[in-house]
Amino acid sequence: MQSNAVTQTENLTAAIQRIDANHHWHPFTDTAALNSKGARVIVRGEGVYVWDSEGNRIIDGMAGLWCVNMGYGRKELIDAAKQQLDELPYYNHFFQTTTTPAAVLAQEIASVTPGDLNHIFFANSGSEAVDTLIRMIRHYWAVEGKPEKNVLIGRKNAYHGSTIGGTSLGGMGAMHKQGGPYLPNIEHIDQPYWYGEAGDLDEEAFGLKAARALEEKILEVGPEKVAAFIGEPIQGAGGVIVPPASYWPEIQRICRKYDILLAADEVICGFGRTGSWFGSQTFGIEPDLMSMAKGLSSGYMPISAVAVGDRVANCLIEKGGEFFHGFTYSGHPVAAAVAVANIRLMKQEKVVDYVADDIGPYFQQQLRAVLADQPLTGHIEGAGLVAGIALVKDREAKQFFADEGTVGTLCRDHCFENGLIMRAVGDRMVLSPPLVISRKEVDELCAKVRKCFDLTLDSVRTQGL
Repeated sequence: MQSNAVTQTENLTAAIQRIDANHHWHPFTDTAALNSKGARVIVRGEGVYVWDSEGNRIIDGMAGLWCVNMGYGRKELIDAAKQQLDELPYYNHFFQTTTTPAAVLAQEIASVTPGDLNHIFFANSGSEAVDTLIRMIRHYWAVEGKPEKNVLIGRKNAYHGSTIGGTSLGGMGAMHKQGGPYLPNIEHIDQPYWYGEAGDLDEEAFGLKAARALEEKILEVGPEKVAAFIGEPIQGAGGVIVPPASYWPEIQRICRKYDILLAADEVICGFGRTGSWFGSQTFGIEPDLMSMAKGLSSGYMPISAVAVGDRVANCLIEKGGEFFHGFTYSGHPVAAAVAVANIRLMKQEKVVDYVADDIGPYFQQQLRAVLADQPLTGHIEGAGLVAGIALVKDREAKQFFADEGTVGTLCRDHCFENGLIMRAVGDRMVLSPPLVISRKEVDELCAKVRKCFDLTLDSVRTQGL
């Protein structure tokens, strides 16, 4: 056992870094490399900023992890948690019981979901919501008398969480190399990444080609075996891949043609990120099921949900009997109370309209303006308050760097050193700031992006990359 006592000569940063290195195994991290330099210790947040233990103010261009939509320090959400902790800190929803926060939250979610997605099943993370999708979809077809209809189709470079189910459904190659074997009867098709993978095709033609890969896969597997297609409206952790306008209508047509369910993973896009309550609305998708998390509580408490349309819900409720699935903390009353307060606050402040009509267009415009002549900037895509930027060796020739991820990591490190949180996904830099960001703060964010891109360019030239 290692001593964690703080010595008199240590400052807070050194003490926490030492304890962290001794005991904290970080997610998606080379822990040995991190421990050798020490983690940055974040101690406070307010609005769109966080502060580290050294007193540095950092503008959070990622809203935590795509989730702090209403910004840090919102008293309305903090008070909702405190009040619920006083009244009922926990009770489960097994044993034919409910709690007021869970019931009210289900109603609040149904008030903003598109179509007939009126039935809400609660979990605790996006990964758990995706696992719930998998089980619901396969159970649905079994109840319908078609148990052989159990093949799920996802996309390469898609991210659907890091549980066994989420990793299986997702298309991240690096993840698939660890911890297998994964779930059977899951197939993947190419992603709709026009800038990086279209060759000479224009966006409309490539969107149709990428979508029709779904039909090819359905026919290869056999329509009688395919249960559902699952996709993020915008691929978030894959680098913010925005599909061409022709893509989703064709995907939807194919799903209806072969009677397979369409599930939208809204864990990142949901709750205003794209300028609609859900990305499905932005892209005209009419899903049968929809997973959500992150922005549901603005990250203040862990909670996720699956919204289920009438077709699937009515079948499972009326004919499926007991659904042997759920979690100790499904619809946790404190998390649910915070999520209720979050949705109501978003409605009260008209945040979705603000993203759609004001700050979203301004953010997209300013980002493109400040990077217009920046040599590393190959292509910018996004919607609302989410954007992905391809880093390239030669923008005119559209030449990518040979060792993918090296330049992205350089850029990310320059960001951290200059008061900006921006994520690197390979050689794509991604942004997803809080939805309450102001125009002045967007200007600051974009100025820091330009500075860090210029510093990265200097590093690229110095290192001969």
